[in-house]
Amino acid sequence: MTNESLPWSSDRQRVSSGAPWEPRYGYARAVRVGPFVHVSGTTGVGADGKVVEGGMYAQARRALDIIEGALRETGATLADVVRTRAYVTDVSRFDEVARAHGERFGDVRPAATLVEVTALVDPLMLVEIEADAIVDASR
Repeated sequence: MTNESLPWSSDRQRVSSGAPWEPRYGYARAVRVGPFVHVSGTTGVGADGKVVEGGMYAQARRALDIIEGALRETGATLADVVRTRAYVTDVSRFDEVARAHGERFGDVRPAATLVEVTALVDPLMLVEIEADAIVDASR
């Protein structure tokens, strides 16, 4: 079966956050193709574009809020998420991210990965989260 023969091969929906770097670097906040939704790595930035204060927990909560909004724009919800990946700059503080993740996904319990990275794009960023969802085709 080729990609062209898949029932959703021409069904691509992109969600933009409006960030100026999306068109510059060639990516979207989220992409839905058929029942599959992929949300790009998301950091805890406010509406003003500045990294939120309050540490890793606050940044993780904000990133998950942004992810939830992107999912909603594609017709998905947090309940549709099947996988998350979190990248942290200090793994000794993983509990802060895990707590925020558990508050949002406690009943969903997607497959999850958390890894430590040397740095993120902005030194004030402590965590970046991405998510994948599968949506019922009727939505």
